[in-house]
Amino acid sequence: MARVVTLIDVIAHRGRAVRASIEAAGFGVLVFLGAARALVADGWFRRRLVLDQLAVCFLTPLPVVCIVGIFTGMILSLQIGVELAEYGQAERVSDILGVILFREMGPFMTAMILTASIGSAMAAELGTMAVSEELDALECLSIDAVSFLAMPRILALTVTLPMLAFIASVLAIVGGALVCKTQLDIGPDIYVRNVLDSLRADPGFGGWPEEVITGLLKALVFGTLVATTSCSTGLRATGGALGVGQAVRAAVVRSFLLIIIVGYFLSWAFFR
Repeated sequence: MARVVTLIDVIAHRGRAVRASIEAAGFGVLVFLGAARALVADGWFRRRLVLDQLAVCFLTPLPVVCIVGIFTGMILSLQIGVELAEYGQAERVSDILGVILFREMGPFMTAMILTASIGSAMAAELGTMAVSEELDALECLSIDAVSFLAMPRILALTVTLPMLAFIASVLAIVGGALVCKTQLDIGPDIYVRNVLDSLRADPGFGGWPEEVITGLLKALVFGTLVATTSCSTGLRATGGALGVGQAVRAAVVRSFLLIIIVGYFLSWAFFR
């Protein structure tokens, strides 16, 4: 006879899920703190590993970031420009693009791309090492897994994501200029002037536009979140190949949620 699922069973299942989420978050914090401590203590000693991860995190997603950046700018320019043209304000599309891309869309879409490409790879690599007992071997050799594996990856993604976000935003501006010239009959000189004027309207630290600075700070936070979440999830993987797949899926989902939630609160803090 089939077992009847009771309310207690449902509550217990939800409770286990909440407990697992809290444990994962706590382990992620410990990994981040351990990586920060290892950066101070072993950063120079691990420089070769850091350089290798910098190359991977920057060069691997660069083509995708460039393509997505250009077409994002083209799509936004076309959609916004068509609506503004109905009110005779098509030239103002460049004002909107400059602010949106550097402040929000550039960091956001770049973080999503790197989560899918780099973050998932980090979780898979470390998860494979975890289920194949390579982490236990490192422990037997008195090698700190966080310092040896997590710290270079967290540092590399934290550094490269702002760089890629800036590149994506610039290329999106270029894509918007192409659409404005071909579809909206707006000259490049007018377009570029309006973009620069919109960015100069709010000067920030060191004379850099506030939108650019806040966008880079967001990208910095996103890079740290994605790398820490991916590494910590991979390090806790269990159960063979199935466990690695589950760890990759969990790392991507958690990173996406953190990017969206933390991105909102950062926007609220910067522009309230």
